[in-house]
Amino acid sequence: MTKFISLLLFIFATLLLSGCDKKNDSSSLSRILARGYINVGTIFGPTNYYTTANGFAGFEYELAKKYADSLNVELRIIPSYSLNELFIKLNTGEVDLLAASLSKTEKRLQRFRFAPSYETISQKLVFKQGNIRPRKVADLAGKLMVTTGSSYVENLEKLKLTHSELTWQETIEFDSEELLAKVLSGEIDYTVIDSNNLAINRSYYPEISIGFSIKKPEPLAWMVSKNSHDDILASLIEFFGIVHHDGTLLALDDKYYGHIEQFNYVETRTFIKAVATTLPKYQHFFEKYAQELDWRLLAAISYQESHWNPTARSYTGVRGMMMLTLATAKQMGIKSRLDTEQSIRGGAKYFKRMIAMMPDRIPRPDRIWFALASYNIGFGHLNDARIITQRQGGDPDRWVEVKTRLPLLQQKKYYKNTKHGYARGEEPVHYVDNIRRYYDTLSWLDNKSKEQAKEDAIALERQQALELQEHLPETLPSESQSQDSITPVKSEPKSDKEAQAISAK
Repeated sequence: MTKFISLLLFIFATLLLSGCDKKNDSSSLSRILARGYINVGTIFGPTNYYTTANGFAGFEYELAKKYADSLNVELRIIPSYSLNELFIKLNTGEVDLLAASLSKTEKRLQRFRFAPSYETISQKLVFKQGNIRPRKVADLAGKLMVTTGSSYVENLEKLKLTHSELTWQETIEFDSEELLAKVLSGEIDYTVIDSNNLAINRSYYPEISIGFSIKKPEPLAWMVSKNSHDDILASLIEFFGIVHHDGTLLALDDKYYGHIEQFNYVETRTFIKAVATTLPKYQHFFEKYAQELDWRLLAAISYQESHWNPTARSYTGVRGMMMLTLATAKQMGIKSRLDTEQSIRGGAKYFKRMIAMMPDRIPRPDRIWFALASYNIGFGHLNDARIITQRQGGDPDRWVEVKTRLPLLQQKKYYKNTKHGYARGEEPVHYVDNIRRYYDTLSWLDNKSKEQAKEDAIALERQQALELQEHLPETLPSESQSQDSITPVKSEPKSDKEAQAISAK
């Protein structure tokens, strides 16, 4: 690692001294530092940049924020739905760099420069489960559609050199997620998507299946213009060397992808069905007792514990919707673990206690993952794993590092030196991963339901307005008729009796 850092510093110094004056000053690090902000272009989507109830999120967004913070400048995200549009903005200097899960390809290397790679992905051709699986290009027998300007096009063009029968359509109207939906609806037969994006979306679209990879794994990297100043690239080399070394990249990767590495079709389908059929019976309880927590997280815990079965029982003696032990139920003031409302109230109270027990220095979301592990295995065993992590030189406050040490609690050479002894350390790792997947899926389904409800409400309002307009008296002036065209009628003064008669009517 020392040699690696020395090499980075050498490259950094070399680049700073190598012909910087030949580059465009509008895209220089010195200009960015002077103006106090950096413009980063990206694509809307689950792997890059999106908005949540708590602000902005996305792997690329968080990494870009850390880069801006390292420069002590403000991050300004320039999002787009089109890669070609971002390429133009990069070349014109409207953005300083692109952070958009971009593959390093031969054509792109001719037009742009890349920072060091931070991840490797593969490109998967996908189809709808139940249809005939294509295992190679020659098996394709339908409509293939990909996004314009993507690296998929470049890789398909290479495949066509040896498979002349290969055809596809390109679209600027739809992104990768929309194309997945079109595969499921039968509008198209195939599309291509990055493996990391696919891993996220299979939690929502479990019927999407993988045919084959269209190319060997490719590295992802940030992109800068050919005309950019060398000092920008030099600073990126230094930055990625640091985040590789200090575990930042590892933590971000676990946050967005660590819990979705394993996909189970049956399990995902069963959960989605349960959300539609079983959850509505109990959702109001989760909403009532979650309070400052997200009710969907509490519901995800309950599904992992009992599959939303109020009478669930395990061989260890835990029971009910939240699978509380008799001792825990008593501590939480619960009289009947089989009473649905009491169980959810007790489980919510206990989980909040686990969160409160975590050291204040542990930030979210790691704080939540630690609390979940503690809910499953106990606070004492979790602390034993954190101590082992620290002894091995890891960070005991990062879930991604502690979860690799939890299974060590099953090995005598480790648990004999702990305070609380043996524990099935693999269980809380799977437990947390499962809940995170359920929570992601439930959040997506809930947001989708809310969006549909808004669309339905707007459609209903429009329909009611049309119906009202159709039933308006014909004697009334139309909306387009000018008020000036209506001649006021002057009435003669009426007697008091006549006025009273009119009022009565």
